[in-house]
Amino acid sequence: MSRAISLVTELPGPRSAAVLERKSRVVADPLDLHAPIVIDHGHGARVTDVDGNTLLDFSGGLGCHLVGYSHPKVVEAVQRQAARFSHTDFSVIPYETYVELGERLVRAVGGGDRKVAFFNSGAEAIENAVKFARAATGRPALLCFEGGFHGRTLLTMTLTSRHHPYKAGFGPFAPEVYRLPYPYPYRSSHPDEAGQLALQAIERAFVTLVDPASVAAVIVEPIQGEGGFVVPPADFLPGLESLCRRHGILLIADEVQTGCGRTGAFLASEHVGLDPDIVVLAKALGAGYPLSAVVGRASIMDAPGPSAIGGTYVGNPVACAAANAVLQVIDEEGLIARADVVGKAIRARWEEVARDVPEIGEVRGVGAMIGVEMVSDPQSKAPNASFLGHLVRHAMSNGVVSVTCGIYHNVLRHLVPLVITDEELEEGLDVLADAALAARSG
Repeated sequence: MSRAISLVTELPGPRSAAVLERKSRVVADPLDLHAPIVIDHGHGARVTDVDGNTLLDFSGGLGCHLVGYSHPKVVEAVQRQAARFSHTDFSVIPYETYVELGERLVRAVGGGDRKVAFFNSGAEAIENAVKFARAATGRPALLCFEGGFHGRTLLTMTLTSRHHPYKAGFGPFAPEVYRLPYPYPYRSSHPDEAGQLALQAIERAFVTLVDPASVAAVIVEPIQGEGGFVVPPADFLPGLESLCRRHGILLIADEVQTGCGRTGAFLASEHVGLDPDIVVLAKALGAGYPLSAVVGRASIMDAPGPSAIGGTYVGNPVACAAANAVLQVIDEEGLIARADVVGKAIRARWEEVARDVPEIGEVRGVGAMIGVEMVSDPQSKAPNASFLGHLVRHAMSNGVVSVTCGIYHNVLRHLVPLVITDEELEEGLDVLADAALAARSG
């Protein structure tokens, strides 16, 4: 089979460079760029720029393209819906695509007495999940975790842990938000006890920091995304759920990055038997169309009064049509099972590379959500963001778009479309492996 990557110019090519120069004159500088190319079209895991260069995108639109770029069934659903009507505001004139998607998601997250509300972004869904929780409990306070990322609005920026680049200079922040340790076994002095130590910190906080009777909800990523693809010990999330039940606190699972099958289950929560009161989905759900969802127990979702929840564009009919097609593709093409196949290939390759690259401190993850943490040496585990920067730039120049994460900016994250072929995956991993060796040699 022919190679997926085809570079016919240096990056950026002349046409991309011209567009990027125009961008510098009219687009605000904080919207800085990661890839030095301008996309013309994409299909599956491949993107082609305006100069005719084709690259593999291992960032998957930052996790949105789980079913790949321009999946034919998503394209057809979007075109069909846009030709009928593109907007009404569901609360003014409702439409069936919204209801159909709600039915699908209720089934996907476990069925039972659950209801759904749709929004535009992950951050907006988190904001509204908090509204539902506060309305249902009559309590104001929220618990979140170190390393968590939940968005960039006032409340979600407050919930988000890392100050650079997300929070510096943007305060003051929202009140009644309390941040606690998240178990990070690789960086714990007691890895085998990391989960229990984190739970003990919550118990202590209920004595020294916040009255549990005033806490509406705990917001947690079952696997941290921006925080470094950190997988908590198996006892942490069930223990957290038990604490919440004991104190009448609602549990909100932020599955924006983990949901829709990325980890080999529709929800990452499923891997440890977690049963959240509220689930938040976005990213992969809409295949890049602005759409997010809050799915929760009916008593919680019905708690706010009439018109207390909504927005002009929330649950847009075109985005709902895309999401219905996404869920159909995930089911018909077996992408949840595919996540395990993709993840095993990624993990195996990096464990092989690690034998020659001691800067690889840990390879971790669940399903296809695999992170590779880079360090200066295995003993000190000092974060090595510089090494990872060299790796990413080298990979980019050789046709693979990859992205980083982690509180120290030192974790390579894989968000590959699950429709990627075995050949494309191997080719992309070859480039990343070569990039790791190149970064080591300077």
